[in-house]
Amino acid sequence: MTQTLYFSVLLIALCSLSECIQRRYHHINMMMNWTEALRYCREKYTDLGTVNNINDMNQLMKSVDNSLLLSTYYVYVWIGLKRSSKDSWMWADESDSTFTHWRSGEPNNGEPESCTVTIVNKQGEWNDVKCYESYTFVCHEDKLILINESLSWSEALRYCRENHVDLVSVDSEEIQRWVTDVIHQSSTDAVWMGLRHSCAVGLWFWVNGEMVCYQNWAPGNETAVDDCDHEVKSGAVQSGDHRWITLPESQQLNFICIRK
Repeated sequence: MTQTLYFSVLLIALCSLSECIQRRYHHINMMMNWTEALRYCREKYTDLGTVNNINDMNQLMKSVDNSLLLSTYYVYVWIGLKRSSKDSWMWADESDSTFTHWRSGEPNNGEPESCTVTIVNKQGEWNDVKCYESYTFVCHEDKLILINESLSWSEALRYCRENHVDLVSVDSEEIQRWVTDVIHQSSTDAVWMGLRHSCAVGLWFWVNGEMVCYQNWAPGNETAVDDCDHEVKSGAVQSGDHRWITLPESQQLNFICIRK
């Protein structure tokens, strides 16, 4: 009882200390067309720059050379958005474009203007241009990577620590969104994350040392750990609704690591 109370107090004290994992952007100061830029980014990083919210947009802008931001003429830089139909746009990884930052009057749907640049010295506003034109570009590097191999929780933890950094600790809504971005590629119905249950103190904890403050449990799963006499329970994210579930650690699942 005393030990459980101690960890409960510690949980309250530590809940404000978690930091978010950010997508990293890299401005590549080479002139290429959109297809060449896409190929380069996929070879060297994760993909041609993808922007899902205003925070991403701000981070992308910070990656661009200051000299370009101060230019007196429009400076175009490729990002990974491309027209998928007459009135629809999609990112290079085939995810939908829910966040937009178009310049007023754009996209003007001019033919064959099917690729997107950000105008870096105009607050990063977007413009649709011809894909065969040549500009510098921004690649992004996701801090999370889905490992499409089925392992037990302990094996997944070992793999991540030997090849990357760690199993992902989903300790904020921001990181939950990143997990959502990569989990659609999984071949299992759920994927392991770095969440573990301690029967000794009756609490869940993350492998990065953070306490479980942010939560996204499927109904009934947070407390589905009563049987502590058998196999230790660990946390996984469902591929469908992205809610957390409790599973025996021996179950074989894909998993998500934090990149180096």
